[in-house]
Amino acid sequence: MDTTRNQALTAWMAEHGYSSNTLADAVNRAVGDLTGRTGGLDGSSVRDWKAGRVRWPKSATRTALEKVTGLPATALGFVPRCRATSAPASAQEAPVNRRSFLTATAASAVAPLPTAAAPHRIGMSDVTRLQRKFAAVVAGDHQYGGFGSIEARALELAAEALDLQDRGSASQRVRSQLYAVAAAFTSSAMWAAIDGRRFDAARRRHERAAGLAAMSGDQMIQFRIWSHAGSLHRHVGRASDALAANDVARALPLTRRDPLFASLGHARHAAVHGLTGDRYAAERAIGSAQDAADRADPHARRPLWMAAVRDRAELAELALSTYLSLGDFEKAEAQAHRSLALLRPYMQRDRALVTARLAQAQLGQGDLESALHTAMSVPLNAVGHPRVARLLAAFGTGLRGCAPHSSALRTWSHYQQAHLSKRQADTKT
Repeated sequence: MDTTRNQALTAWMAEHGYSSNTLADAVNRAVGDLTGRTGGLDGSSVRDWKAGRVRWPKSATRTALEKVTGLPATALGFVPRCRATSAPASAQEAPVNRRSFLTATAASAVAPLPTAAAPHRIGMSDVTRLQRKFAAVVAGDHQYGGFGSIEARALELAAEALDLQDRGSASQRVRSQLYAVAAAFTSSAMWAAIDGRRFDAARRRHERAAGLAAMSGDQMIQFRIWSHAGSLHRHVGRASDALAANDVARALPLTRRDPLFASLGHARHAAVHGLTGDRYAAERAIGSAQDAADRADPHARRPLWMAAVRDRAELAELALSTYLSLGDFEKAEAQAHRSLALLRPYMQRDRALVTARLAQAQLGQGDLESALHTAMSVPLNAVGHPRVARLLAAFGTGLRGCAPHSSALRTWSHYQQAHLSKRQADTKT
């Protein structure tokens, strides 16, 4: 039997917050509504669906599952069985088959029940294995940014972490760690959706991630999730909601224990104040971010996603965004150069974003030649990223506005057209 994993069902469960056990319970109740008798599924039944060991559930189960999910079974990754035409049984075969069935039934009635297997013990080694996978997701984000494949992979791994909760016994510490890992994966899916400008999906990921983080009790992941929520609201222009979400993150006791988290909270607050045009509040927040970073212990253990904050590259990038919003292009350029000098080589997505913003800062100062050179230096493999593409489009609009008849604009237009042709050719091949 083909046991290809059912990715569609796995992704639906992760998005809607179902573990194998909770989905089994929901389907059992739906079976009861349909037939008058509660279904007999358990977590292992759903794991068989996810693993592809069961490709087409029985009729009543399938109907109940469709009722629970609101989707047809085929949309959930199930594949109908091919019905082979069978030859009619002879008149003599039927009684023989009935006698065989009755004999087998009688034998099974007196056969001893199999001994239940001892429950599997879930331990920290399982958590560590998932944390290594989380490191790979973070690395993919740093390199490529918010593509749908990263979001889908993060959701799949969140479901894997939750499934472990159902597969055996574990200490309370291990269970809390599993919830924290599931929250971390879901927060990465949330950030990928924000980064890819899929804002409706990001809102759904936030709701789920916040619930998992609360069950874990892990303040670091709670900080990440609410800080991402602030970024989400900032990207859609809802400054009041962005400040409120940032305040949730900044109020966590973690920010008093580790000033580096406080520093990131201040820097993200500054970017929101820049959006509202409040220069005094923005510059005060930037100063507070720098002071907090100075107080932070450089040797303290922190999660992987704090790497750019620890190096201060992300703090400079947020200050760059703040000063661009305020129209202070000279300070924005200084922060751009600072961020580029601090970014680690593998952080290609952020390097492309900072470079595109640097071009805007140079354009804002009237330095057309430098701005054009900078914009054209954004790597071609990064310009398809939604945020990078948006920044470069804004650069082109700004260039047309300030120098509509310049050679710089003609060069940029030719460059953009050549790049578009290349991308179309690459897509065809």
